[in-house]
Amino acid sequence: MSESVLTAVAWPYANGPRHIGHVSGFGVPSDVFSRYQRMVGNRVLMVSGTDEHGTPIQVQADAEGTTPRELVDRYSRVIQDDLVGLGLSYDLFTRTSTDNHHRVTQELFTALWRNGYVLPETTLGAISPSTGRTLPDRYIEGICPICNYPQARGDQCDNCGNQLDPADLGEPRSRINGETPEFRETEQLMLDLPAFSQSLHRWLDTRTQWRPNVLNFSRNLIDDLRPRAISRDIDWGVRIPLDGWRDAPMKRFYVWFDAVIGYLSASVEWAERSGDKDAWKQWWHDPEASAYYFMGKDNITFHSVMWPAILLGNNGAGDRGGSPGELGTLNLPTEVVSSEFLTMSGSKFSTSRGTVIYVGDFLREFGPDALRYFIAVAGPENQDTDFTWEEFVRRTNFELANEWGNLVNRSVSMAAKNVGSVPEPTRPEPADAELLAQSRAAFSTVGAHLGHSRFKQAIGEAMRVVGAANAYLSHEEPWKRKDDPERRDTILHTALQVVQDANTLLTPFLPHAAQKVHEALGGTGVWAAQPHREDAGETGMGTTHSVLTGDYAGEQARWESTPIPVGRPLSRPTPLFAKLDTALGETGPSWAPIKPGE
Repeated sequence: MSESVLTAVAWPYANGPRHIGHVSGFGVPSDVFSRYQRMVGNRVLMVSGTDEHGTPIQVQADAEGTTPRELVDRYSRVIQDDLVGLGLSYDLFTRTSTDNHHRVTQELFTALWRNGYVLPETTLGAISPSTGRTLPDRYIEGICPICNYPQARGDQCDNCGNQLDPADLGEPRSRINGETPEFRETEQLMLDLPAFSQSLHRWLDTRTQWRPNVLNFSRNLIDDLRPRAISRDIDWGVRIPLDGWRDAPMKRFYVWFDAVIGYLSASVEWAERSGDKDAWKQWWHDPEASAYYFMGKDNITFHSVMWPAILLGNNGAGDRGGSPGELGTLNLPTEVVSSEFLTMSGSKFSTSRGTVIYVGDFLREFGPDALRYFIAVAGPENQDTDFTWEEFVRRTNFELANEWGNLVNRSVSMAAKNVGSVPEPTRPEPADAELLAQSRAAFSTVGAHLGHSRFKQAIGEAMRVVGAANAYLSHEEPWKRKDDPERRDTILHTALQVVQDANTLLTPFLPHAAQKVHEALGGTGVWAAQPHREDAGETGMGTTHSVLTGDYAGEQARWESTPIPVGRPLSRPTPLFAKLDTALGETGPSWAPIKPGE
């Protein structure tokens, strides 16, 4: 029986192009998961979009001499191009600067307000002396008052994990220009997080399948909850639907608050575009549906505590009770799938520090599947991982090209040369049956890992099948059996069957190559559907609007071993992966910002 699976993917910020560190956290893992879930027959809704509000957008617009609206229009399209290039199979990738998103954000806020989980409070706001604008908490650094870490952010200390207030930092400074912020009294709306302490604890106690680092980190956060601002003094963002606030020229929702609501608003927009405006409810109202949230570890707080608190408040299920809002009782996350950081030369990828490899640059030189493979097999799934050009070249040449690409090429080439089609297996022996049994068993093993977001283990098991098939061919030596065509053809049939199985197992990871292998095996039609961009008119905020979407429901790859048809015509294939110059591992490409050893 098919299930409804929501894949909620972190929203990339539209203040510049994304780098490979970003997509290693939110992008590739979520797509691998979604493609697998579709292949087993589940109803998947994969949603996200560009996060386009807040002071950081205003800051970047000022730096580029443009307006926030022009800035997000430009970078939203750049980000979409990169995500299409990577083959991320979004059902809808949209934007937060749409009427739909503003409306859903306001509806969810209204439910929180009516249930008593939002309170006005006079606070100290950080102001830039040079511009007079509010500084976002994350743009203020200083000494953590709890652990004395010298580079704590104004919202959270990355060293001890505690929630902070910028006014509590020692020696606070702006990350934009280094100036000392001024703290002035301002009235803001606060999400009363302490009013969710008991309900969040009860809910987290049911999340036993989460990754231990995520669960333990989240439990520790709940022990020290404090009210958190959901409004800011800024003129770029979602308006607040309250008397006295609605028309205020410098009051908008804090960007973190409206961004997490994007998962819901994108689902609603997808439903409206599908022609069934209530279709989103099967993922958000059905208690049997599941919801998986993908992000980097710096966003755990917002998805394991803040967003669940908002949902509990909307549902009237916080510590103070209440009644569900107009959007109904909404499902909480099934799992928060957080990745660690992909680093380079031991440091986090950082545009401002020049430690960055942009997705677009990488795709233009190496294509999508080499990057997807590296992230899956060597990425930061459970711990920070350092990207090196040497390791990237080694993985591409010896695993993708030598192991997988060579298996496909020699299996299909020998069958095409000697038979011209998929040969008939007329002389089976135990070695054939042993390899085929291993190949078929891998569907269960790899599938179990993918279902639990264990991507490294999954691709490792899939490549184990590839290795076994290469060893089988080397042992059986079909190229030496010209005088025994029946045995030769049986060996080649077995190899082709395992190539087809391995291609299915690798499809979630390598969808572009999987389509080529499908065609090399004589298959026709779409094997692994790709996303595309569609124009969607105006956002309602004066910005042009385009979305990413795709048709993933047709006759495509399914998660099962299917017999390869005897007699299907074959022709000599082109190489699946080009081997990289080994010198690249020593120097990096000419455009790389940091060279090996620096």
